[in-house]
Amino acid sequence: MPELVAHGLSVAYGDLVALQPLDLAVRPGQLLAVSGPSGAGKSSLLWALGAALRPAGGSVSVGGAAVTDREHAASLGVVVVPQGNGLASSLTAAENIIVPQLAAGVPADDAARRTADALTLVGLEESGNHLIEELSGGQQQRVALARAFAARAEVLLADEPTSDLDAANRERMVAALRAEAERGAVVVMATHDPEAAAQTDGELHLDAGVATWVRPLV
Repeated sequence: MPELVAHGLSVAYGDLVALQPLDLAVRPGQLLAVSGPSGAGKSSLLWALGAALRPAGGSVSVGGAAVTDREHAASLGVVVVPQGNGLASSLTAAENIIVPQLAAGVPADDAARRTADALTLVGLEESGNHLIEELSGGQQQRVALARAFAARAEVLLADEPTSDLDAANRERMVAALRAEAERGAVVVMATHDPEAAAQTDGELHLDAGVATWVRPLV
């Protein structure tokens, strides 16, 4: 599994600097929390790491390969779970998980198996045939995570994956993210939840775009 490395990564929206230049390295098997208040730059960091937005400066590499754009990042196994979940409301939960796999060339039998396993992992094995619009916000969030788990990412970037969840499901999702790291993936989770952040291997705190280590990765 490849390492995720950023050198001098910064993000700006016009004159507004959302992320000051940052160096970061996360190894396979590590789960990193990026904490901080709303507007601190957490989402900007994750989206820049995943090449979902163009940074103002710096670079990102996966396994030594410089990431050039979102399509290239996806080809390197970088999966982004947005805070807004990014699900298709006209599809069922299972369809939202299986369609991207089929588009990526995963054989149909494997994709179906991965989909069932991912729904079970997030506790929604009985909800696969429900349309997304029929599910609660928390359930939709879990479907978005299930889609990421089914993708078998090399690098998983999850933006506020526990924000709409009750305590039991928060623990379930943090455990699932931990399992992804134990599988060998790089996992970065943006969160404002101190209890979720405390269960990770390291915590990077952002405030007004400035990063400080609460618990450095080792």
